Amino acid sequence: MEYLGFGIGIRNRHFSRILSAPVQAEWFEALTENYLGMEGFPHSDALNSLLKVRQNFPITLHGVSLSIGSADPLNQKYLRRLQRLQEIIQPAWISDHLCWTSMAKQNLHDLLPIPFTEELFDHVANRVAEVQNFLGRSLVLENLSAYVN
Repeated sequence: MEYLGFGIGIRNRHFSRILSAPVQAEWFEALTENYLGMEGFPHSDALNSLLKVRQNFPITLHGVSLSIGSADPLNQKYLRRLQRLQEIIQPAWISDHLCWTSMAKQNLHDLLPIPFTEELFDHVANRVAEVQNFLGRSLVLENLSAYVN
């Protein structure tokens, strides 16, 4: 993973400021899910604004719904949309959380911790390999805080 310097998360309300005046950031992290489900994808106003920022700054995509630690099969619709978004944005990297967010094919909208076992390590490693093969690039995983053992 290439070192890009100082980066910050970008939200829709930041676009006008970033596009109209100098900023102190060297790159921006966009929340993947903000761009996957929009009607008209890939021609939404937010995506068009992100592409304008992308002309001057590297963009990374950070997701919260890959559910890499889940027992559910990987969500192929999500992966296809992510693949299309990466083609459009050409992010410096793609990341998600080392957690599970789905059960019985339902997104729980929470970043739930995984058990620290050899079995789950193998499960996650296989799923990471599957995602990386699908996307044709490395995947960065962000660990979650664990408050109890």
